[in-house]
Amino acid sequence: MLDRRHALGGLAALFGAQLFAPIARAAGLIPGTIPVIDEGAPDFKLFTDDQRALMTALTDRVIPTTDTPGAIAAGVPAYIEKLLSDWSFPDDRTPIITGLAEIDGRCWQDYKIPATKATPAQHDALLTLAMNDEIPGGEEFFEAFRQMVIVGYYTSEIGMTQEREYLPVPGEYDGAYPYSKVKKVFSA
Repeated sequence: MLDRRHALGGLAALFGAQLFAPIARAAGLIPGTIPVIDEGAPDFKLFTDDQRALMTALTDRVIPTTDTPGAIAAGVPAYIEKLLSDWSFPDDRTPIITGLAEIDGRCWQDYKIPATKATPAQHDALLTLAMNDEIPGGEEFFEAFRQMVIVGYYTSEIGMTQEREYLPVPGEYDGAYPYSKVKKVFSA
């Protein structure tokens, strides 16, 4: 089965030269870093409880549960905290920590509630503001956050086996396989 390290390297091409540095380090794409990705807890708690709750709610808005499990079920929030704890420098964390604070501030301004109490529609509106750089540092936050959610999801067991069709040993070649029968993207 494809492991997370190799999957990280494959996903790096998706984002090109603008790959968020901790993801590049974890994938072994930055010279001088040797990726060792373990399954244990992060080296230290990076987020406060409110930051973690907001980050979790926002991951669910990037990849929500549909007919397949979403980012939360795939463990993406824990992955993000581990990635930022173990594979980032303080400067790498700044756009994420600052972005969460700016989103919370904007939520107070627009909705008069903390972002942890916002509805999914309000989270969508706040993420759109960040994406369009309509909050301070929003675009930098959104791009890094989006990359971490996508990479975390598609390198998880759920992302590799339920969202995509995993074929550990692909069958025979069928050049006339009807496109109408293709339900998922295959991964091997």
